Amino acid sequence: MDEDGTTAHVVEAAFRCYRSQDRAAALPLYAADFTFTSPRDDHIGKAAFFERCFPTADRFTQHRLLRLTPADGELVFAYYEYELATGGRYRNVEAITVRDGLIREVRVFFGGKA
Repeated sequence: MDEDGTTAHVVEAAFRCYRSQDRAAALPLYAADFTFTSPRDDHIGKAAFFERCFPTADRFTQHRLLRLTPADGELVFAYYEYELATGGRYRNVEAITVRDGLIREVRVFFGGKA
């Protein structure tokens, strides 16, 4: 993580924007060449991410960021837990690359039931 904690702050801000569905505040946090990969999405770009993935917060009754773990100056691991409105509590990990204050890449690893 960079010395002043900017990388972690950017990631925390992105999670807050997602939970509150504040798209206007979220958009400037992501680089133009941003890519998102999960077991359901393969390197989709910023526009597809904000169209398909970002508006999904209403599926959750709870979404908590449990831990941010810096791996190096650009990579942060985010460990979080969520409960679906349809039932079930789960945990996932995201590997998030932040460079020059912008989120460049997110790779999601689905976990199991918590």
